[in-house]
Amino acid sequence: EVQLVESGGGLVQAGGSLRLSCATSGFTFGDFAIGWIRQAPGKEREGVSCLSSSGDSSYYGDSVKGRFTISRDNAKKMVYLQMNSLKPEDSAVYYCAAGDPFCAWYPHMAGYWGQGAQVTVSS
Repeated sequence: EVQLVESGGGLVQAGGSLRLSCATSGFTFGDFAIGWIRQAPGKEREGVSCLSSSGDSSYYGDSVKGRFTISRDNAKKMVYLQMNSLKPEDSAVYYCAAGDPFCAWYPHMAGYWGQGAQVTVSS
């Protein structure tokens, strides 16, 4: 059974930091690109970041460039999203997702999705 389980969400003040983690199982982690997609109430899903299977290529949404960093640990089958300088507009449910090795699926056509983690940034 494929599982992607996010953790690390919560409430933080504007300007603060959070690190999201995604624990994966049930598929060959090293063969998949992993990404983070978020959705705020009343808004469409938005790509946050994607990291290729090799780790050589990363992509970031314009609104998070320079503030968020994606990383992966293939040995632990984990992916992380370090979020700094958080803004109220970053508040959303953050989903971990996996797809083809080169992020071609990003942000909407992932093969596997997690259940999401709530991030709330207060002003």
